Amino acid sequence: MNGLRIFLADDHSLVRRGIRSLLGVHSEWEVCGEATDGKEALEKVNQLNPDVLILDINMPELNGLEVTRRVHRMCPKVEVLVLTVQDSEQAMKQALEAGARGYMLKSDAGNELLAAVETVRRHHLFLSSQTSRMLRESSAPQAKNDATLKQPLSPRERQFLQLLAEGRSTKEIATALEITIKTAETHRANIMRKLDLHHITELVRYAIRNQIVQV
Repeated sequence: MNGLRIFLADDHSLVRRGIRSLLGVHSEWEVCGEATDGKEALEKVNQLNPDVLILDINMPELNGLEVTRRVHRMCPKVEVLVLTVQDSEQAMKQALEAGARGYMLKSDAGNELLAAVETVRRHHLFLSSQTSRMLRESSAPQAKNDATLKQPLSPRERQFLQLLAEGRSTKEIATALEITIKTAETHRANIMRKLDLHHITELVRYAIRNQIVQV
């Protein structure tokens, strides 16, 4: 599993050159295309079908969140890594819910971009250091702890939650655990009910705090 095709979408040429330079240490990785706006990115990704799409949230024509939603729907095998300056939990929440597999700040790229690409190519969740810290330190009331639950998660539910927090879809989890989609949907509903959580970001925060998933 060496060869990798990567597409870059950012409206700043300096950023794209910087990303290319960082990725260049892997001779087997190929930057198969670039785009300067969201509309162009969507069209070219649909044509080129890369393995990984690295994109910014703030782009002209079509913003990165909308590009992520459409790519996730049209080209589900393309993993999306958001590379942005937006360090808000709301922006990260929107990106993950749109279908992004990874979220990292541009200030972390020099040290963590290669690890991010390696992680998302394996269909696992990646959050950069500052993003992970933001989640762990969040004071949001939804950030529960195992010991406070009236109904603890079963081992199977914890396994399901790990895959869910890694960004897997319900269908992907059903396949991985060799269960029906209906059973997977039941597990998801039970986990949401027990934790009283409603968004993927809240689930990721819980999984990080309780060491169910490592980022």
